Amino acid sequence: MKIDNPTDLELAALISSKICHDVIGPVGAIYNGMEILDEDDDPEAKSYALDVIRNVTEQASARLQFARFAFGAAGSAGAQIDLSMAEQISRGYLGKGKHTLIWSGPPGHMGKDYVKLLLNLLSSSVTALPRGGEIAVSIIGTLEQPSFEIRCKGNRARPPQYLTDIVAGTSDGELNAMNIQAYYTWRLAGITGMPIEILQDGEDILLAARN
Repeated sequence: MKIDNPTDLELAALISSKICHDVIGPVGAIYNGMEILDEDDDPEAKSYALDVIRNVTEQASARLQFARFAFGAAGSAGAQIDLSMAEQISRGYLGKGKHTLIWSGPPGHMGKDYVKLLLNLLSSSVTALPRGGEIAVSIIGTLEQPSFEIRCKGNRARPPQYLTDIVAGTSDGELNAMNIQAYYTWRLAGITGMPIEILQDGEDILLAARN
């Protein structure tokens, strides 16, 4: 089923809901940690609360930084983004959890929309590895006309949630805070002229966007 394109206001509202959904968990955990510090005099409890606050503050900061570049303007029209910054943001986004990032690409600056597409593809690749695994990002071609390949390798790798249906045109047509990033990724692919392919390669899943 073809998705009905949202208005600019609807798209902005859905993206805002997505960002809030991603950061409300860490922010809530910070609040809970502060409550423990205020109410519990046990040294071990306070030490635990401080560890929680440090970890989730880092997580919230990384997610906001990712959202700033993946969804936000991140500079004026035609802006160039340093790929080392994109790699740093990606590593922060994945954090120290169950996904390992391998990054392969040239140094230098790349057009903003290309980098936004790459970051959003990376985010979709996480849903291809629900049990964790290796996410290998390859930037091929030139900085002016790049192609992207993301190999998802792990136990029970599967086509990425939401993005697969949207690319194939089999979505139910309803956009919400959960699938809006996949839709936004698809729109970025159209803007950059880089169609998305989702392929099964043995036990791996391969996401590609090529010029």
